[in-house]
Amino acid sequence: MPITCTIQDRIAEIVFDVAPVNAFDSETWLSLPAIINEAARNPDVHCILIRADGRGFCGGVDIKEMQAHPERIPLLNRGNYLTFKAIHEAEVPVVVAVHKFVIGGGIGICGASDTIIAADDAYFSLPEIDRGAMGGASHMSRMLPLHKVRAAFFTGGNIPAQEAYRLGAVEMVVPRDQLETEARAFAARIAGKSRKALVIAKEALNGLESRDVDRGYRWEQGFTLEMYMHEDSQKSRDAFVETGKAASF
Repeated sequence: MPITCTIQDRIAEIVFDVAPVNAFDSETWLSLPAIINEAARNPDVHCILIRADGRGFCGGVDIKEMQAHPERIPLLNRGNYLTFKAIHEAEVPVVVAVHKFVIGGGIGICGASDTIIAADDAYFSLPEIDRGAMGGASHMSRMLPLHKVRAAFFTGGNIPAQEAYRLGAVEMVVPRDQLETEARAFAARIAGKSRKALVIAKEALNGLESRDVDRGYRWEQGFTLEMYMHEDSQKSRDAFVETGKAASF
């Protein structure tokens, strides 16, 4: 199964394993909200842990599907929105454990979560500007300061785990081979608390935020669609699929 969810010791562990790079097509994105919502509403679950097997945490959306089926872009957009919203609004805390690449939609998952544990080889990136896309800045803005987000967005550059830790986005950076152990241990600390207290705390903390990340992402998606409809977007997707590099303009 490309995405599994197991429950043990009051932790629901959701694992991505979508070969080759955990880049999800529209069907996969649309399947995620139900998995997350079901886990969050389970009275036996006190914490959700999201992690991945494979080469990296998440490669975002499947660019090849977008190139071949641009009519599915609205489905991708909806799947992204509902996935991030499910994480942000989950009744219980959501911990994300990341390794290697955290790209595009992976940023949305992290930015919607409550805590991030990163392997020392992890990096965060929004290469949308080189893929003919937009989106992701709303959730990255929950993680990082404004000017860091803009520099990353305009350049499509990478932010290493240690830099994200320095800026307060990441709770801890651990050796790659200890990521699962450390993430489960952290989730267990949360899972040992009263579920009722955690549910109340999550609702209170979400209500204290100065900005509505879900509404902000919806605003951002309007510009995402506008970019997708531009000829430069198709040119960028074609270049990435055919050469693996950014298009020249």
